[in-house]
Amino acid sequence: MKVKTINRSEEAYTRERAQDVQKVHRNLDPSLHPFEKAKEYTRALNAAKLERVFAKPFLASFTHDDGITCLARNPRRLNSLLSGSADGDVRLWDVPAKRCLRRLVGHTGQVKGISVTPDGEACVTCSTDCTVKLWKVPFAPFDGGPIQEDQEPVLEFSGKYAFRAIDHHWDRPQFATAGAAVEIWDHERSEPVHSFSWGADTITSVRFNPAEPDVFATTGSDRGIALYDLRSNTPIRKLVMQTKTNAIAWNPMEAFNFTGANEDCNLYTYDMRRLASASCVHQDFVSAVMDVDYSPTGREFVAGSYDRSVRIFSFNGGHSRDVYHTKRMQRVFAVRFSGDGTYVFSGSDDMNVRVWKANASEQLGTLLPRERKRQQYNAALVERHKHLPEVARIVRHRHLPAPIYKAAKLRRTQLDSERRKTQNRIAHSAPGSVQLKPARKKKVVAELE
Repeated sequence: MKVKTINRSEEAYTRERAQDVQKVHRNLDPSLHPFEKAKEYTRALNAAKLERVFAKPFLASFTHDDGITCLARNPRRLNSLLSGSADGDVRLWDVPAKRCLRRLVGHTGQVKGISVTPDGEACVTCSTDCTVKLWKVPFAPFDGGPIQEDQEPVLEFSGKYAFRAIDHHWDRPQFATAGAAVEIWDHERSEPVHSFSWGADTITSVRFNPAEPDVFATTGSDRGIALYDLRSNTPIRKLVMQTKTNAIAWNPMEAFNFTGANEDCNLYTYDMRRLASASCVHQDFVSAVMDVDYSPTGREFVAGSYDRSVRIFSFNGGHSRDVYHTKRMQRVFAVRFSGDGTYVFSGSDDMNVRVWKANASEQLGTLLPRERKRQQYNAALVERHKHLPEVARIVRHRHLPAPIYKAAKLRRTQLDSERRKTQNRIAHSAPGSVQLKPARKKKVVAELE
């Protein structure tokens, strides 16, 4: 009996370097693989299903004694988070260890804003008790004993009116407060060094541009978004919308773009050079949007709403790519991205700060090379086949609470009715007599300079 064996030269099939390409023992002739596309489609379908199966975004919650009103992350430490509540309490959290490191007790009113200095060693907090306090932000190892309390801030600044928001300058020891006017404070001065006002309404939020530190934007109760420049000590321009903007966030990678969280359930992204039209309108919320914050990459942002949900949007996407909610979560007043873009923090009215994964189905921890390659392959499959109906249905589907689902359904009915009414008006009017405004310009009332 004669037996034929496969005889291969070890030298011909062994890589000389780790960077060399592996030899493929496969004939890639498409005529020999007639079901290749069908197999790839099945793999894409299974990858989309597994992504939904493993989508468990909620990680942890940190408890306060009152509703959460504001959040801030430390730009120098990934594991540091500061939260302020309606009882005047500010807490410093160690996120990976899920523990409170320090309580900053000193305010007698609601803490309306927190901002950390660029070096990460201190933070400023403002409250409705007309004071701003500068605190040290220690990050010493926790020995398991009782939580330490700081009752004496490093510095205290007193104002004439209640403060609504605060943000620290990215380069200098200065910070801006929002209230009856926008005031610029210096760490070495007890009185504001500059004061800006455009109109007589209350300023509700203020944010410095991370790329252009001397430029900052404010939102007010007069439905306006105003831009200021510290170098000229004058306002630049102002945009007036039909409804009030509650919060604003600058894109950290594109100095001219910012996104505003509006009362009309939408978010609007603008280019500060062309305020007459929004760059993008972000939809899907069914109630007022309360806060917004960008990822460090500038490719997406997170927003929290009065409808008790948190959504993540692409910076140029009209609809959210994911929505997070729990049965016990109430109105969301503050949201933040983590410094590495991996996590999302939300503070709500039910006295909890919640930690979520930015990608709901992401596997945390150290991955083996084959696991990482498998995930990349599955993601590429879904991206390639996402236009097919079955894959798109699975990728797009999100479970929503009944109140949000019903409100969204009612909102769609109202928009469809309004659209039909407009079409009927056009059909029964003289040509050109009905002027239509695109959605990007519809909410803009005026642009002032």
